[in-house]
Amino acid sequence: MDILFIHQNMPAQFKNLAPALAASGKHRVVFVTRGKGTDIPGVRCVGYEAPRPANPTTHHYVRLYEASVRYGQQVARTLLQLKREGFVPTIVIGHPGWGEMMFVRDVFPRAVILSYAEFYYHGAGADVGFDPAQPADLDAVCRTRARNAHLLLSLDMADAGIAPTEWQRSRHPEIFQPRIRTIFDGVETNVVKPDPAARFRLPDGRTLSRQDEVVTYVARNLEPYRGYPSFIRALPAILRARPAAQVVITGGDQVSYGAPAPEGRSWREQMELEVPLSTGPFADRIHFTGKLPYANYLSLLRVSSVHTYLTVPFVLSWSFIEAMATGCVMVASDTAPVLEFLEPGINGHLVPFHDPAAIADRIIAALADRGDHLRLRKAARATAVGRCALSVCLPRQMQLVEQLTGVTI
Repeated sequence: MDILFIHQNMPAQFKNLAPALAASGKHRVVFVTRGKGTDIPGVRCVGYEAPRPANPTTHHYVRLYEASVRYGQQVARTLLQLKREGFVPTIVIGHPGWGEMMFVRDVFPRAVILSYAEFYYHGAGADVGFDPAQPADLDAVCRTRARNAHLLLSLDMADAGIAPTEWQRSRHPEIFQPRIRTIFDGVETNVVKPDPAARFRLPDGRTLSRQDEVVTYVARNLEPYRGYPSFIRALPAILRARPAAQVVITGGDQVSYGAPAPEGRSWREQMELEVPLSTGPFADRIHFTGKLPYANYLSLLRVSSVHTYLTVPFVLSWSFIEAMATGCVMVASDTAPVLEFLEPGINGHLVPFHDPAAIADRIIAALADRGDHLRLRKAARATAVGRCALSVCLPRQMQLVEQLTGVTI
């Protein structure tokens, strides 16, 4: 059969499923993406040019919808060309988040459509208005509702959906939830695993090992959605209480989610104004690595004494499960969807997202209680392996494709 993937940042969540469906050689697999894409064995990449952005004069509630329509239109043109070439997919698997899936049904009316149901926006009960210091006003709530317009069109068109966590599935309208399956993306736990002999080289050339006291924090970008301000505010107390501790902070200075910092600053620069750590007495114990190559990132997790993961109620980071898979001692926010995976005192510790003092106290206590580390590390890895290993998740994804198409992979 012909199989089509659509995602503007290939391969994204389909980095394992796409090559797995192509592996037998029995099926033609095409991946439509923005730009050049990447090489996947057995998968043909078809790129499209990014469309013009939405008009800045468009009403701000509708600007995202306009941008999504432009993306959907650009993808539809690409699909028409594939159709002319004789490629007619039995199943289309894609992410609706940027509008790319909006017109798939109009080009391929008989295709089975499997939509990646990552997130559905709400004006309350999730990320919007979560910070008590920044309550959502009516304008923000209305704008948030309007953000779902292109997602609703894609949901209505889809035969089935796939969500990585139960909480993310539950955020979608009830009428659509029965057709959404909860299957995590999958982590290669045979690669993402502990290594007691691991070493991590700091930017200043020093090397850390499991014998050192290392507090780690990882996010794609250092920003409020991933609790960066709360973590930074907790550091002075941690470093005063633990004079041997080294803190390694990994992430970029862009914004993945939410609002940018004031006056064109990065959130790292903004927090430095509030908590000036780079010039204070702890400067030589706080290390910013920027974004790391994957192998280096795994080495960092492997030498971690305590790993901190904070998030507003939003999509779960792969790094959270990867940290558990490497056997980190986890200190994580008591927010969804973290609560699906972390049981306090069993496989990690929970802390209130907005309370730097409580975060500091929990990290200090975890660093002091090294006798409990082995138990927590084993339990964290067992959770990741049992529920999120690629060997568990990929067969479930493949089985779903077979059920939807009636074709044996």
